[in-house]
Amino acid sequence: MSYEHILVAVDLTEECDPVIKRARAFAVASGAKLSLVHIVEPMAMAFGGDVPMDLSQLQQQQFDQAKERLERLILKYPEVTKENSHLTYGQPRQEIHHLAKEQHCDLIVVGSHGRHGLALLLGSTANDVLHGAPCDVLAVKLVKNS
Repeated sequence: MSYEHILVAVDLTEECDPVIKRARAFAVASGAKLSLVHIVEPMAMAFGGDVPMDLSQLQQQQFDQAKERLERLILKYPEVTKENSHLTYGQPRQEIHHLAKEQHCDLIVVGSHGRHGLALLLGSTANDVLHGAPCDVLAVKLVKNS
């Protein structure tokens, strides 16, 4: 199967390298365009939305740090241009699905820790993205470095 536009959801850690490399291999094999996306989750979501303080300054710092990391990643992977890299606020599943539809992506690539037990019950971004995705999803198994 040949893909035309591959969207790679990255967490901007070292763990995202194998995910990008796998997506890049697919892109090269099929001549597809490669795009990256990182979602900065609103801090209020981590606190269940009931936060007794203003988190806007911390949230802006988090966004600025993510922007710097994404720019470094773009330098590392020249196949990805600034125009094809996306940084946004929101809930990862919704934002990734929205961007995949908007950009006419036919494959979403995400990293997966393949967790079991309690972590599996709590869910993961990879699992979330899979459900309701507007296109194919490839979950790249991440190997835990010990």
